[in-house]
Amino acid sequence: MAKILVTGGAGFIGSNLVDKLISLNHQVVVIDNLFSGKRDYLNSLAIFYQVDINDKEKVSEIFIQEKFDYVYHLAAQIDVRKSVEDMAFDNQVNILGALNILDNCYKNKVKKIIFASSGGAAYGFPEEVPTPENYPTNPVSPYGINKLCFEKYLNYYYKVFGQKYSVCRLANVYGPRQYKGGEAGVIAIFINNAVEKKLSYVYGDGLQTRDFVYVDDVVDAFVANLNEDIVGVFNIGTGVEKTLLDIILAIEKSIGDKIKIEFQEAKLGEERRSCLKTDLAREILNWKAQVDLEEGIKRTLNWSESQVSLN
Repeated sequence: MAKILVTGGAGFIGSNLVDKLISLNHQVVVIDNLFSGKRDYLNSLAIFYQVDINDKEKVSEIFIQEKFDYVYHLAAQIDVRKSVEDMAFDNQVNILGALNILDNCYKNKVKKIIFASSGGAAYGFPEEVPTPENYPTNPVSPYGINKLCFEKYLNYYYKVFGQKYSVCRLANVYGPRQYKGGEAGVIAIFINNAVEKKLSYVYGDGLQTRDFVYVDDVVDAFVANLNEDIVGVFNIGTGVEKTLLDIILAIEKSIGDKIKIEFQEAKLGEERRSCLKTDLAREILNWKAQVDLEEGIKRTLNWSESQVSLN
């Protein structure tokens, strides 16, 4: 059993990770300012601090008091559009806030820090799809730039100070708790609209592709990174391209009915294809995504319907 900190542990991915770690008998502490996370998602067995990762004094006190073995850093500004509109805020959270966590890891002798980065944002518009970890990184948003920048800081702390780390470059994660957590991706939006009989918009022809990976698989990848002997960067996805039309068909199959769709003009600068090559995670972490799209959408739909019934 280890003592583990999860920053952003009240969010979509973070809360699912906390549940898993607790089920494995780890002692878990959560730091979350509840800006996008939800108190309802917090596991009652976790110790919770409602603290911002930029609060140097409080974060330092927590590290000194709790004495963590491992840290998962998931707290972030996750909206790409907001990163464009307010680059300073994105930098404040995704660089300076992250550095506050990293520096406390080093000062308090944390065995390893595991960071949730972005596969799609880090590579920009790659010509090689699926894209491997050694492909040139050319992010085309402040969000992607700052995620990649912090990866470089992690490597710096490892090379200079010996602070061990892993980076999980995530594909398009979906699953239960996504929509209500304020971190909605296209699957969450389409499913929520389908449940509420609302219209969903497809921008362009719907043939643009993404690598959609179910949240439970992502959580398993994070758990696999607890091994201190593993240091480096890993793509976490399915390695399979799916179009938006594939998503629509899978939702309709799960519902047993057509959903309301309206096609709009394509968004300027939108990436046409995005998919991650995951051979390295399979080889080093012994990890591979297990939940296919149809099953993942069925589980997400069941969760969304349960939320509607609660309201």
